Amino acid sequence: MNSTIPKTTSTQGPIAAAIYYLLNILLFPITAIGYVVMSASFIARRKSAVSGTALAPLTGRWLLHNLGTRTDEPANRLMMAMSGFSVSLTLGPMVLAHRMSGYVPNAYRYPFQGEITLGNQGGARQTFYDNIVEQYLPAVPQFVILGAGFDTRALRLKGRPQYATVRSFEIDTPATLAYKRGKLAQAGIDASGVTFVPADFEQEDWLARLTAAGFNLSQPALFIWEGVTPYLDQAAVKDTLRKIASTAQGSIVAFDYFTSEVLESQAFAMRSVRASLSAGGEPLKFGVDSTPPLRERIAELLQSCGLSLSEQRTLGQEIGGRRAWGGFAIALVK
Repeated sequence: MNSTIPKTTSTQGPIAAAIYYLLNILLFPITAIGYVVMSASFIARRKSAVSGTALAPLTGRWLLHNLGTRTDEPANRLMMAMSGFSVSLTLGPMVLAHRMSGYVPNAYRYPFQGEITLGNQGGARQTFYDNIVEQYLPAVPQFVILGAGFDTRALRLKGRPQYATVRSFEIDTPATLAYKRGKLAQAGIDASGVTFVPADFEQEDWLARLTAAGFNLSQPALFIWEGVTPYLDQAAVKDTLRKIASTAQGSIVAFDYFTSEVLESQAFAMRSVRASLSAGGEPLKFGVDSTPPLRERIAELLQSCGLSLSEQRTLGQEIGGRRAWGGFAIALVK
C-alpha cells in the first residue's frame, strides 16, 4: 500500500471505543433526521435514473477521509456538493464522536484488516482497489473505471508524477455520468484529466464507445470494475469480460462479485440485502456459482471469456458445508 497516504493517529482502546459509541447514541436523533433527508434525496435521484448504489462507495470514501485514515479530497468535496446538508446530519455525529474520542471503527481503518463480511466489504474494497492501482497502473498507459459511479480514483492521480502520462476513462450510464459531471463542476473539482464515456453495459457496446472516445486498443490498460457485477445480468457480465479479453496483451481487470449464495440463500441477512436493493430499483442479478472451491468456479468463468485468473480472494468460509458469498479477483489478458 502507498506509504505516502497520510493517516491520523487514533486511540483504539476500550475507553475510546466506549466514548465513541456513547456519543453516537446521544447524537442518534440528529443521525435519524439526516437519514430521512438522505433517503428522500436518494429517491429523487432514482427517479432521474441516477444510480443509488453508487452513493455507498462514495460515502465510505468520505468517511475514510473525514476519519483521517485515507486522504481523498475529491471524494470529500463531491459528497458535500451532492448531499452536504444530509451528510452533515447523518454522518456528522460519527465524525464528531471520532474527533472527541480518537476512535475509528474497524470498518473504516485503513488499510483494512481482519475478516471481510457483507457488512464491511465496502470498506475492504477500498484497500483492495487502491492496492491494484498502486501495483499495476504505473506500468500501463490507460486506466478505465467500469461502472464508475462516483469513484474518485482517476481524479486522485492528478499531480502524481508516476501517472502523468496515464489516460483515464470513466464509463457509466448517461444519467449517472451527467449528474456526476454537474456535481464535480459545482464542487470546483478539475476533471479535465478524465474522459467520460456514457454507456449502458446491458444495452450498448461500451467498448466501441470507449474506443470512439480515444481508448487505444493496441495499448494495455488497467480496468477497475468495483461493485458492478451483481447488478448486471449474466450475459452482460460475460460480454464485458470478453470485451476486456479483446484488448491488448498485458491488460488487467480487477473486480469483485457475489456468488449464487447471496442470490439464493434464505438466511435473514441475505434476504434483507436482496429486499433492500430491490426496493431501491437496483436488484441483484448475477452471482458466480458458489459450488466449492470458489477459486475454480471463477477461473472457469474467466477462462470461458478468454481471460486468465491471476489472483483471487474468497470471501466467506468454504467448510462444513458452507459456501462462500463473494470474492475479489484479478485477471490478465495474455
